[in-house]
Amino acid sequence: MAKQAVLLLAHGTPESVEQIPQYLRNVVSGRPVPPAVVEEITRRYAVIGRSPLTEITLEQARLAEAELEASGRPVPVYVGMRNWRPYIPDVVQRMRADGVEEAAVICMAPQNSRTSVGLYERAVRAEAGGLRIDFTKGWARHPLLAEAFAERLRPAWTKLSAEAGYYVPVLFTAHSVPVRTVQPPAGEENESQTQHWPGSGADPYAHEARHTAELVAALVPQISRWWFAFQSQGASGGPWLGPTVEETLDQIAALGNKFLILQPIGFLCDHVEILFDVDHLFREYALRLGIRLERPESLNASLTLAKAVADIARQGLERLQGGMR
Repeated sequence: MAKQAVLLLAHGTPESVEQIPQYLRNVVSGRPVPPAVVEEITRRYAVIGRSPLTEITLEQARLAEAELEASGRPVPVYVGMRNWRPYIPDVVQRMRADGVEEAAVICMAPQNSRTSVGLYERAVRAEAGGLRIDFTKGWARHPLLAEAFAERLRPAWTKLSAEAGYYVPVLFTAHSVPVRTVQPPAGEENESQTQHWPGSGADPYAHEARHTAELVAALVPQISRWWFAFQSQGASGGPWLGPTVEETLDQIAALGNKFLILQPIGFLCDHVEILFDVDHLFREYALRLGIRLERPESLNASLTLAKAVADIARQGLERLQGGMR
C-alpha cells in the first residue's frame, strides 16, 4: 500500500519584525510594498509582540495526527506555509524525500476562495512530482468546525450576558478579500444571482463564511440577534468585501447595544488579525461608541477542531486509496 501523509497549509507569519518587509513581499508575490504599509504592519506586530500562528498550526497538526492514530490510521501530518518558513515547496520536497506517495492536503482556511485557496493548491502541485494529492478546497460546513467555534463561544457569551443582564448580541467576522477576486466573471451574472449581501456571485467564499456563522449561531440558540461582517480589509486598490466591522459596530451602537461578543469564524488560531485588529482596533472603536466588546478564545488547540481536521484528512486518504485524485 502507498505510504500516505497529511499536509496542513497556512498563511505563515514572520518570526521577527525585521523579517516583515520580505514577508510582505511574499504575500503580494514579489510586487513592491509601499513603505507606509511596511511601517504600519511593523507597528502592529510590535504592539502584539509576535504572532503565534506557526507554532499553533504545528500544534494543531500534532493533535490531528494523534486523532488519526487513535482512529486506526496512523500517518504523519506535515505543515507548510505559503508566505514564510516552513515554505510549502520545502515541505513537499521533504515529504517526497521521506517516501510519501499520497497526501491529503487541507488548507487551514476553511472557507474556500478560489483565488486565495487556489494559490495554496498551485504551490503544492508545483512541487508534487509523482506525489498523488487529494486537495480539500473548503470545509466551511463541517459540523465539527461549527461545534468547535460554538464551544469557544458559549462560555464567553454566557459570562458577558450574565454581566449585562440580558442575552448580548454576537458579531461574527471573516477576513475580507478584494471584490475583484470573488465577483463572477463578465457575462456570467444572471437574474437569479440576487445580491442579498456583499460578495454573492460565482466564488463561494462569501457564502461559505456567512454559512459558517449561521451554523455556529444555530448551536447557541439563546442568541437572539447576530451580525456578520468582513474584517481586516487590505490597502491594495479597489473595493474589498464588506460590510466592515466598523460600519457594523456603528449600526449595533445605534440600536442601543452596550455589550457585544465578536467571534472571528474565518480564523482557526490567534495571529495579528485577531490579536491586533480585534483586541486593539475593534475593541477601542467599540469603546468609543459606548460598547464593551469581548471575544471568545480562538480555536487554537481545540480538540474538536483536531477531530474535524482528522475527519477531513481520513476522507482524503480514503479517496486516494480508492484511486480518486
